Parts: sequence; structure tokens; C-alpha cells
Amino acid sequence: MKRWLLLGGAAAALFACVSGCGGLGYYGQSIHGHFSLLNSARPVPDWLADPETPTPLRERLALTETVRDFAVHELKLPDNASYRRYADLKRPAAVWNVVAAPELDLTLKTWCFPIVGCVGYRGYFDRPTAEAEAASLRAEGFEAGVYPVPAYSTLGRIPGAYFSDPLLSTFIRYPEGDLARLIFHELAHQVAYAPGDTVFNESFATAVERIGVRRWLAAHASDKVRAEYERIEARREDFRALTLKTRRTLEGIFRGPGSDTDKRAAKAAAMDAMRAEYAALKAGPWDGFAGYDPWFERANNAALGVLGAYYEQVPQFEALFRAQGEDFDRFYAEVKRIAALPRAERHATLAR
Repeated sequence: MKRWLLLGGAAAALFACVSGCGGLGYYGQSIHGHFSLLNSARPVPDWLADPETPTPLRERLALTETVRDFAVHELKLPDNASYRRYADLKRPAAVWNVVAAPELDLTLKTWCFPIVGCVGYRGYFDRPTAEAEAASLRAEGFEAGVYPVPAYSTLGRIPGAYFSDPLLSTFIRYPEGDLARLIFHELAHQVAYAPGDTVFNESFATAVERIGVRRWLAAHASDKVRAEYERIEARREDFRALTLKTRRTLEGIFRGPGSDTDKRAAKAAAMDAMRAEYAALKAGPWDGFAGYDPWFERANNAALGVLGAYYEQVPQFEALFRAQGEDFDRFYAEVKRIAALPRAERHATLAR
């Protein structure tokens, strides 16, 4: 249920967390949280050889080895120590991200850091602290939210196996297709990254994961796994279509004429319509599937703003992949070239 939102939600979280100017407390929790995660990781072969490793976990870890090799040989993603170790975090998320947006705008509040630039979230390794930050933002007049993130990327910037991004207990039991998607997505962040451009970075990684998982399923998955993935993806596509329509409606309301009072009323009507359509999906083609209930119960401008970052430019990246003859090396080289351009030129080039 959470995968559409969470994949890469804390991309470059190490740098974003530890290099910020948000005070020593924020710096300290980031450093401690990240090194605690790294210290929990052991090489996958060690887990596979350990007789104490439960059989279901052993099977999932063996699967990740195959997925990781596929990422290198078929998708030309980095061949390094990332996702070759595993850590049991004994908690439901790697980090919790705080997001916020104004009452009458879908533009996310940003926090700016060295190396990664400005990003539309702030990550915490402790949920109560994240909730307190969200409450503070609400007191300032923002619509805010906290969502759990199962994985994040350090962009492959720190050498050494110890510092490589590990597999985590927070996502290791995902359905096979979604597990492969997550690994492909996070590795894509190591290929190309434009500092401060969340939409570009996340859309690129999402495009890579979508292309990659289609190839993985065709080459390696059983009929059962493919059928499971098709069911999950059909619901995701319905969700994307509904939330995209709502975002466009709200953008028209916020940018249009009328008083703030009128805009609040129109916004409330649009949110009610979105929830009504969701209820129809559940009662109809989804056969009662209620996995998105928590998102719709808490949906606000911040939640809708996050979605735009992950999918806005995906069609352009997929078109660019086709334009490069579906050759990953050429595709990545072109993405790196575009990422190095000034932001306005970058987006214009990608649109063309």
C-alpha cells in the first residue's frame, strides 16, 4: 500500500539529515540513527549461512542476490556493495519523513542542505520527534504529515562496504515485484542526481524502477508473481489517476480567481469528491481492498504534493529511454548530461 509513496522518500537522507543547519539535536539524531543502521548490517552470505536465520528470511535474501545481479547485468545499475548486506532494524520504518505545504498551495516546504540541495521533506530516525516537528509546522499554518520510509539512498557517495546502503527488514518481505522495484529505484539514485531537484531525481528513479521491474518479471517471475504484481499495479494506477486528477483540480482552484474563503470551500468539495471516488474503487474493481484507507483519511496538500515529486516527469524519462534505443548506457549518459544543466534548461530539455 505504501510503496507508491515511500520509494526513495528519503533519497540521500544521510547527507540531508546530517549536514543540515537545523541544530545540534537534529544533527545528532541523524548521525546516531544512520550509524546504528549501518552497525546492524551483515553481509547477505553470512545470513544465508547462519543456521539461526529463519527459512522465509533466507529465501528472501537469496532472492535479493538474484535481483541485485540482474540490476547490474541487465539494467546496468552500479555494481557495488549496496544492497549486499542486510539489517534487521526491529522497527517499522528506516526513517520518518515530515512534509508540509500551505493551506492553499500544493508546493512543498523545502529544507536546504549541502550536497543534496533543497528537498521537500525532513527525515527523522525517531517517530515522536517527527510528529513533534509536524505539529510545530501545523502551528505555523502549514498542512503537514509524517510518513514512514522503508529505505533511503546515500547516493553511493561514501566509499567502502560498511557505508553502503543495506537491505532492511522494513521492506525485505515486500511482494517480489515491489522488492525488485525498490532496489532498482534506490540504485538509480546512484546513477544520476541533480541537487535540489526532487521532481527530476525521483521521477528518474521511478522510471528506472518501472522499466526494470517489467524486465525482471518477464525474465524471472512465476505466473503467480506476475499475476500478483498486475493486481497491485492496477490499484496503483487507479490511485495515481485519481490523485493526479485531484491535484490538477486543486491547482486550478488555488491559482484561479476568488477569495480565500471561496477557495477553501472549493478545496473541501474536491477532497470530498476524491474520497467518494476512492470509496467507489474499493466497492467496485478493488473488491473491498482497503489498503489505501490511511492515506485518504489523512490526505491534505502535503500528501498530494509529495505524489507530484515521484511521478511528474516519469513519462518524459520513459520517452527518453525509448529515444536512446532502450540502451541503458546511452540513457544514463543522457540523463547525467541533462542533470548537469541549470534547472530551467534541465526541465525544458527533458520536456523536449
